Amino acid sequence: MLLTLHCGAVSRCQAEMGHTCRGTINLATANITVEDSCNFVISNGGAQTYHLKASSEIERQRWITALELAKAKAVRMQDESDDSADELSAATPASTQAAGSHPSEVQSTLRTLGSKVEDLTTCNDLIVKHGSALQRSLSELEGLQVGTDMGEKIRQVTERATLFRITSNAMINACRDFLSIAQSHSKRWQKALQTEREQRIRLEETLEQLAKQHNHLERAFRGATVLPPSLSNPNLSIKSGVSGKGDASDEDDDNEFFDAMEDPTGFITVPADPKYHRRSGSNISGISNETAMDDQSYDEMSLASNSESSPPLELEPVRQRRTRIPDKPNYYLNLWSIMKNCIGKELSKIPMPVNFNEPLSMLQRLSEDLEYYELLDKAAKCQSSLEQMCYVAAFTVSSYSTTVHRTGKPFNPLLGETFELDRFRESGYRSLCEQVSHHPPAAAHHAFSEKGWTLRQEITLASKFRGKYLSIMPLGSIQCMFDKSNNHYSWKKVTTTVHNIIVGKLWIDQSGEIDVVNHKTGDRCHLKFAPYSYFSRDVPRKVTGVVTDKDGKAHYVLSGTWDEKMEFSRIMQSSKGENGTEGKQRTVYQTLKPKEIWRKNPLPEGAENMYYFSSLALTLNEPEEGVAPTDSRRRPDQRLMEEGRWDEANAEKQRLEEKQRSTRRERERDAVKVAPTPEEGAHPDNYQALWFEKIHDSVSGETLHVYKGGYWDAKEQGSWEMCPDIF
Repeated sequence: MLLTLHCGAVSRCQAEMGHTCRGTINLATANITVEDSCNFVISNGGAQTYHLKASSEIERQRWITALELAKAKAVRMQDESDDSADELSAATPASTQAAGSHPSEVQSTLRTLGSKVEDLTTCNDLIVKHGSALQRSLSELEGLQVGTDMGEKIRQVTERATLFRITSNAMINACRDFLSIAQSHSKRWQKALQTEREQRIRLEETLEQLAKQHNHLERAFRGATVLPPSLSNPNLSIKSGVSGKGDASDEDDDNEFFDAMEDPTGFITVPADPKYHRRSGSNISGISNETAMDDQSYDEMSLASNSESSPPLELEPVRQRRTRIPDKPNYYLNLWSIMKNCIGKELSKIPMPVNFNEPLSMLQRLSEDLEYYELLDKAAKCQSSLEQMCYVAAFTVSSYSTTVHRTGKPFNPLLGETFELDRFRESGYRSLCEQVSHHPPAAAHHAFSEKGWTLRQEITLASKFRGKYLSIMPLGSIQCMFDKSNNHYSWKKVTTTVHNIIVGKLWIDQSGEIDVVNHKTGDRCHLKFAPYSYFSRDVPRKVTGVVTDKDGKAHYVLSGTWDEKMEFSRIMQSSKGENGTEGKQRTVYQTLKPKEIWRKNPLPEGAENMYYFSSLALTLNEPEEGVAPTDSRRRPDQRLMEEGRWDEANAEKQRLEEKQRSTRRERERDAVKVAPTPEEGAHPDNYQALWFEKIHDSVSGETLHVYKGGYWDAKEQGSWEMCPDIF
């Protein structure tokens, strides 16, 4: 931008440049200085210097203000011109033709708005400058003594007030221009934004449809190519939707067939003739006598008859258990305000209010694994270890059924806290849990039944908050022993994930793999918990598994969901199919009709208002006489929360946690005085469990806390002197 000087005047527009010209100065590099009340100087720092005179000081200041605004604009235009020149030199002819397109228009508008913002900034600086000068003049005017010639000061104040008004008007005009431009383009931009949003939604829907179609075609392809010619049967309908029709000479007309089930575990099951196992091996191609006749218990009803032939005794309950607890209060609390500073931390070390809890402790949640204890009762009666493995695997899956809606966090047990579940007279079993370590948190569990089984586990929870979801990784193993057969089983738990921690409705998923191992016979059941996938056609929460013997030969297939039911099917023949899309060879199992082995009990009425507790969970915190002083039922903060007194529960929770920290400091001081011997070792919490002791299990090869006895005798005698004061 150039300042053009004419004879006797400064040009104000392009048309005046045709008159006699005295010269031009680039405003971007010009220096503007004031000489006196009416004169000012413009120079470029070199040979060009112009002395200008206004008719009055007010007129002079109007010119200086206008020139300063023009100078700021010239500097900005020069910078933009340099940027545009750089872009132009690298642009292609195609981009030049698109200069009038929508993006260019938007960029032009943004540059205009940026220019107005610069004007506002310059006006703001001038207002500050002139406002300060006006304030100084007013202060000097107030400091003058009475009788002093005040005319000069008053004139100075008037001039500076006029300058402040001029600058303020310039600021107002710049604001008006900015607002006008913004309003003229806002509707157009809103419409463009809405169009972009609709296009994005359409693209997402299209992508989803393409993914589903791809998944469908892939399944159809796998189903059509996985069976070798020797096993192809036109009557078998593949799950992907590819089916054939026709008659087979070796099949009866009344045969019943079922959909083939494709599994993410690398195998496919197809139905076999229900009378398949009664045939001679010589009549079936590719099947040996050993396959068809290797076990007399291979009748398809063997497992079902096991549960039907000897029904469990119906015992009268010794007491009426409660069926309701107070409804959950509707307290609002912003989870993100608490969790935003906890990303990446261990969950057990995050101080959480009871608003995110459920009125049960982690020890009580462990005891909920016994919700379907009947599966172990039935397993104890099995003659075949492979049949027994099916029941143990179903029991493993059933322990997750109570978690599907349980988004509340259980209370972290205090060190030394216990929980007993005595159902011996009603159901024939007793259970005891104890918190044996606080850092890291670890709980030991022992349960035994008069039906001939023992369950024990030690679980340490490792949990991480990842921002959008919470991962809970149970560490440790679970073991189950049967008295009659001396079979010794062990397995581990899968990862639990809580989704939508920040936005949306919380939901829980279980994912991972479990190997249930019989250490006596070498039998194994490999279970896979499929993670939820938005694009998967499989049923949500799907679980599949295969029971194999010590030689790796498959005998049973299990399938179902961890929140509803599990079924088993006897395998009559297995063969290797063709390679799948990922190059992995998949196994085809021909199975008998599936039988249901476990189904989830329905939730009690109104469970959505009672933390989605099951019928068993509703009774776990019910007060009972004669329990240990350290029992979770006696925990005051948990009891207050169950009663709906959450503010009092939070205060009590803080008191208990501080008491636990104080007790730990005392133990550490005592440990310094009496150091443990090398043979004894030092426990991380310097705490010795009361009812459990740590041993090395030679069968499973694991080290864990096991029940050492004494609790039920102490309860019968009412002798609890050895229990610590933790509440």
